[in-house]
Amino acid sequence: MKILYRTKSKIFLTALCYTISFVLAQFVFAQDAAQQAKPEIGPRPGFMQIQLDPRVQKRTYLFKETNEDMQYCLFVSSKVSKDKKNPVIITLHGLGVGPEIMFNRNALDLADEGGYILVGPMGYNVRGWYGIPMSQWGAFRGAKPKTANPPGEAQPDTEAAPKPKPSMFYNPDDPPNLNELSEKDVMNVLDIICKEFNVDENRIYLMGHSMGGAGALYLGTKYPDKWAALGPIAPAAFTLNPDILASIKEMPVIIVQGDKDNLVPVVNTRRWVDKLIELNMTYEYNEMKGGDHGSVIFAGLPSVYEFFSKHSKSK
Repeated sequence: MKILYRTKSKIFLTALCYTISFVLAQFVFAQDAAQQAKPEIGPRPGFMQIQLDPRVQKRTYLFKETNEDMQYCLFVSSKVSKDKKNPVIITLHGLGVGPEIMFNRNALDLADEGGYILVGPMGYNVRGWYGIPMSQWGAFRGAKPKTANPPGEAQPDTEAAPKPKPSMFYNPDDPPNLNELSEKDVMNVLDIICKEFNVDENRIYLMGHSMGGAGALYLGTKYPDKWAALGPIAPAAFTLNPDILASIKEMPVIIVQGDKDNLVPVVNTRRWVDKLIELNMTYEYNEMKGGDHGSVIFAGLPSVYEFFSKHSKSK
């Protein structure tokens, strides 16, 4: 059964995405409180730091594009060795939280058993969307268009509007090219890991949750030569078209989704599954009965790691 997700106007899409972003931010606060998270005062307002397992390294590197120290998280399996090629998983966090949320105990145990180098970039900040073009960002930044031009045409001038207060998903100090910087950060971190470790280039995987799941779909299709397989979890891919999967028809994809997710509706994710079927791609779809937006971060991981273990670019 195919369920199509359509909007009738750009205005409606803008309002929908803004509402979802707000709800996601509130969800993040609730999830962090449940995990005894504590706020970190720093250059990225709204960032909530989750207490890390001591096996995880918090690192920084100089992000030359803005001359800033950029954070990323790293876990190296006890099975990783300089004497052999080692698989890598890039894991992308959701809106409003840093990479720490993707380094729960379940993720570390699975990565250790599978011999993975697990890496979590910041994506420049907690609301960068990993390069996804977001036409509705003007609303986030307190500007509104005078007129609406068709896609592909020059954007109209904007007029001032009351700006929302800084939050997890909005900061007036964000650079105008935030999405480009977010994408660049992910690819920088991948390059750093490939230079430091003996990486198996046939086994580099990309996964993510919510905003990160959308990022996995976007970066997975933009840099198809990099990845052996993709693993989006509850992907908040509201502004992406499933047709982009046509560019990676040979790449295996696993999608995890809770059927009780009120933030990323299951009907939205099913349209991506429909496209996987239409393109006759190698895929798995794990629709978790009773799963909500948060629980799938943990409960869905075993199926993602099992799927990755079956696929490499050399097979």
